[in-house]
Amino acid sequence: MNSSDDLSQTSTIPMKTKILFNILTMAAASVLAADSSPKDDVTSAAKTLAQKDNYSWKSTMDFGNFSTTTEGKTDKGGLAALALTTGDNTREVFLKGGKGVVKTPEEGWQSLTEIEAASSGGRGRQFMLRRLQNFKTPADEAVNLVGKAAELKKDGDAYSGDLTEAGAKELLSLGRPRSADAPEPKNAKGSVKFWIKDGGISKYELKQQGTVRFGDNDRDLDGTTTVEIKDVGTTKIEIPDAAKKKLS
Repeated sequence: MNSSDDLSQTSTIPMKTKILFNILTMAAASVLAADSSPKDDVTSAAKTLAQKDNYSWKSTMDFGNFSTTTEGKTDKGGLAALALTTGDNTREVFLKGGKGVVKTPEEGWQSLTEIEAASSGGRGRQFMLRRLQNFKTPADEAVNLVGKAAELKKDGDAYSGDLTEAGAKELLSLGRPRSADAPEPKNAKGSVKFWIKDGGISKYELKQQGTVRFGDNDRDLDGTTTVEIKDVGTTKIEIPDAAKKKLS
């Protein structure tokens, strides 16, 4: 074999190796794509949103005669700023690292611990407290809701499915005090729907139904919570010094 033959074989071996590598890479990508489920897609989109430096959202919760609106902001450092509106009443809230502060009309800025220790305030104040203690950012809440869905199906840029019975019961129980011997919600059911844009969650909707015990009375609940993400990467949070001191 002459030197030119040796050179020809030497130059073709890397090319064959490269072609084989590309074929194997494409095959692996196809397998991964085939194995990806709608639940995986939504979870990945939620994690993409969570990795952003910051974002804002608007949440509306409607349960018959009861409705609330939340304007929220959060950053990668874990700080969340909320404006909770019920009727004509709006409360400012800051949360970080399991701690929180709320601006109340009567006492000014109070920590969640101080609010919980107060004997006054009624059911509405206690409901707000439970909501804040169980607060999740939209990115984290989307992952939570995916885990409570029996199955998700893709339709265009949206993914939707029904909640499991256990998931529906847990979501209806959240945000209200319940003693150990209190009955679980009855006839609990619900559904979730997610929208994805530019690889991240852009909107989600939670529908809930069931019968819940309040004191000695059963109450039928039928409501919808809608969360819309906005201002991704351009959100800014300003926290007053008085709130910052209570939060530290």
